[in-house]
Amino acid sequence: MQLREQTRKLAKALSVVGLMNIQFAIQNGVVHILEVNPRASRTVPFVAKVIGLPVAKIAARIMAGESLASFNLKPSTYKHRAVKEAVFPFARFPGVDTVLGPEMKSTGEVMGIDTSFEIAFAKSQIGGGTNLPRNGTVFVSVKDADKPRILDAVRLLASLGFKTIATSGTQRYLVEHGVETAKIFKVLEGRPHIVDAIKNGGVQLVFNTTEGAAALADSRSLRHAALLHKVPYYTTLSGAVAAAQGIKAYLGGDLEVRALQSYFSDRA
Repeated sequence: MQLREQTRKLAKALSVVGLMNIQFAIQNGVVHILEVNPRASRTVPFVAKVIGLPVAKIAARIMAGESLASFNLKPSTYKHRAVKEAVFPFARFPGVDTVLGPEMKSTGEVMGIDTSFEIAFAKSQIGGGTNLPRNGTVFVSVKDADKPRILDAVRLLASLGFKTIATSGTQRYLVEHGVETAKIFKVLEGRPHIVDAIKNGGVQLVFNTTEGAAALADSRSLRHAALLHKVPYYTTLSGAVAAAQGIKAYLGGDLEVRALQSYFSDRA
């Protein structure tokens, strides 16, 4: 509701006729506005598919002089969830680091849609070319602030039959909290290390969050190895948690193919 109200106020204050692009950030329950531009974006067709309305067409007709009220648009509730995943060209450029910065690097996007977030996320990963593992070993190395919050995701994967390996600090924390975890070296600590394990097919999933320039540089070879060997690699806590939940849904056989229109047949 806050997002909707702030959007309405911005549109009126800026006298926008047509589309506008807003970037919000939510931290600790507080909504922050990063920027607002009176223009369309490539999110528009995504949103149109998700809500089942021709957003661009409506906006164009309003810009041509028709009134917003003439379209009789009403707030709706939806029983489905949609996840947008960016597709990056890193594999086509050897040596390029996969770390994301503020600039746009994606070459395309895919959408996963279903009645639950977990399945929608799994679909978005598969659609973007990520092969979600059904079994194997997950490597975990996260910064201190993320250790307590990664526990549930690792426990979930363990309950699904995955083995866990981790670098010393993360391994010690996971073991102390009841998660059976084997220790593996960082690249700078000796061999065999995590990159060796990835190259040898011993890792099927990577959860890695870093903090600081030194840690980011140290993990470059890890990111590169995961990219070359097509190992799913998640560098944020939210991504790791969603991946674990998506894998559970994937293993449960809950993925199904439906026509996009079917999600709006019972719209409230």
